[in-house]
Amino acid sequence: MNDTDKTLVFLTNNTDLPARTIAELYRCRCQVELFFKWIKQHLRIKSFFGTSENAVKSQIWNAVSVYVLVAILKKRLNLSASLYEILQILSLTMFERTPLDQLLARIPPASDQPENPNQLILFN
Repeated sequence: MNDTDKTLVFLTNNTDLPARTIAELYRCRCQVELFFKWIKQHLRIKSFFGTSENAVKSQIWNAVSVYVLVAILKKRLNLSASLYEILQILSLTMFERTPLDQLLARIPPASDQPENPNQLILFN
């Protein structure tokens, strides 16, 4: 039983470990799965280039570094675009000689108006 008085059932073939340990392992696994989901969604890592611990850690740290640098860039330039949009622009213009502030200043401001003035707004 947990704090909400719900009974949780976990299946395992390891009968040597106590039930609380099995439940804790499942909880930790869920956190790992959520972490990898966040990585795929935000850090643009679709697959790992290597299988060793060092290769995976290096790739994750590189991606986190880029993510943080883009977040700093977004804040310093006061950009309205999402981090995803900025990363898209940077990946397409990686080898251009245009300064970043000029490159990202071209991002059109987010508009609340629909593209078609005859289109009704479903949600406000």
